[in-house]
Amino acid sequence: MTYAIIGSGNIGSAVAAQFARAGVAVAVAGSRGPGAVAPLAAKLGHHIVPTEAAEALQADVVVLAVPFDAVQALVGQLPDWNRRIVIDATNAIDYSDFSPADLGGRPSSDLVEQWATNARVVKAFGHTWARVLAREPGDGRGGRRVLFLSGNHPDANGVVAELIQRLGFEPVDLGRNDQGGLLQQFGGPLTSRSFISQDIGGASPAEMDLANP
Repeated sequence: MTYAIIGSGNIGSAVAAQFARAGVAVAVAGSRGPGAVAPLAAKLGHHIVPTEAAEALQADVVVLAVPFDAVQALVGQLPDWNRRIVIDATNAIDYSDFSPADLGGRPSSDLVEQWATNARVVKAFGHTWARVLAREPGDGRGGRRVLFLSGNHPDANGVVAELIQRLGFEPVDLGRNDQGGLLQQFGGPLTSRSFISQDIGGASPAEMDLANP
């Protein structure tokens, strides 16, 4: 399976750092071309592959870490996503007052799915601060930082949950975008929250405690 991140800002770089830490190769594209991504690759290592955006869009799993206003034009470059997975790490923000953008009550990821024809969109990697996302996912005591995900396609949610686990985090599937997606998108009650799963006596992580961001 091939992976790509489009966007090399704070969130994109934080996600790239986790791919590099886990030893998973990922193409990374930015708005200014591969040359602008080269310093990130030099910092994180050979698992980060600077790539043109048009090529990154062809990966099996594409992480969108660009401004929400840029998403429609970006994903619309492809007439058909052929059921490939888009991970929506964007935040729909009204920057005039830094409030949630007015989407008429619709989950932001449902709009992404509308624009990315025939894609399976999963909301993930965007609910917490980039500086928290970039940290070591384990807490040194058997617990792991929680990453929420949501989406309308259970099979795609499963693929993304497996990726989150591979990167060292604890995935928590919140269900459909019109349910769990609203909880974790910008302005939702889980926005900016950071949780750690707790390993209780060697059992599977089952409890979440609020951690300091």
